[in-house]
Amino acid sequence: MRILDIQEATASIASDIRNAYIDFSRMDVSVVKITTDVVRGGERVVGYGFNSNGRYAQSGILRERILPRLREAPPEELRDPERDNLDPFRAWDVMMRNEKPGGHGERSVAVGVVDMALWDIVAKIEEKPLHSLLAERFGDGEAESHAFVYAAGGYYYPGKELQGLRDEMRGYLDLGYDTVKMKIGGAPLAEDLKRIEAVLEVLDGDGSRLAVDANGRFDLDSALAYARALEPYGLRWYEEAGDPLDFALQAVLGEIYPGPMATGENLFSHQDARNLLRHAGLRPDRDILQFDPALSYGLVEYLRILQVMRQAGWSPRRCIPHGGHQFALSIAAGLKLGGNESYPGIFAPFGGFADDIPVEKGRVAMPEIPGIGFEAKSKLMALYDRLFTS
Repeated sequence: MRILDIQEATASIASDIRNAYIDFSRMDVSVVKITTDVVRGGERVVGYGFNSNGRYAQSGILRERILPRLREAPPEELRDPERDNLDPFRAWDVMMRNEKPGGHGERSVAVGVVDMALWDIVAKIEEKPLHSLLAERFGDGEAESHAFVYAAGGYYYPGKELQGLRDEMRGYLDLGYDTVKMKIGGAPLAEDLKRIEAVLEVLDGDGSRLAVDANGRFDLDSALAYARALEPYGLRWYEEAGDPLDFALQAVLGEIYPGPMATGENLFSHQDARNLLRHAGLRPDRDILQFDPALSYGLVEYLRILQVMRQAGWSPRRCIPHGGHQFALSIAAGLKLGGNESYPGIFAPFGGFADDIPVEKGRVAMPEIPGIGFEAKSKLMALYDRLFTS
């Protein structure tokens, strides 16, 4: 088997939302479509990939380095000889050929886009849902049929008042979510506390159903001030208070904030994960790790991250990936992670799950179709058709 064609494009996910650090007025993503010579169900097997929100499209790296290496590689260099399939691990080595260590963050996104499409292909060739394939190869043999998901929203919008925030959160509950997340750090502390209390009204005062996310905005003093103010609410978690590489800040925060904390979405390698677990004072009995497989060199590297976690005494159940898309959901169900993020109505059509599978009591069922399941997302497939129609 061999790759016949690789197509790449950029798609906009721009909106007027913002978090404490960036706005999304020019946000875009890279998308790829990889066509093989393998036929299943009378059609050539095609894999689809894209990067998660929050990191821009990586067209330059893809076009100049990553995709040419794949195109130039002999077919046998990308092939899994035991399964007569593509081998994403060998393909990963090809994509990373002649790349120096370190420098994670943009290159990791480019590789992750392609890695997603390759795993889509591998599962389709084996005619299995990706979550089932992952359970067989890397898990305990049985994927979970449903996964926990929470609704990430509560962004800052122009002119958005407290009632608008309440209405947004009620909308998520109406969609079947039980746990929600909102942004903090983009307004003064007193104002953010009013916003938190408005959301808690919708949640019947249950702080364990609300997570808050500062997107790395705070210095140590601000992080500690928020920690002291947040503690009485008993929140689900306090996310990314400081810069993702400021492990010292995170460690100090862990000494004074007793509730769960979350971080990791802006760390992109197993080396980053190892340093985080060594130096940031995180607590494996309560804290959450949010590494995003689509931004972190793909599933190949994510498996290495999980191995680092296990070696440090962490359960995969402490992982709830960032990203809010079907790829991360498949990994969560196949490898029995703690769940997955979701962005109802935001970052469409890349975010979200299968069209005809509703969220019920904070959990969503897995689509039982070969591959990642993107074909069950009609608007995403329509976008691919528009981008890559010959």
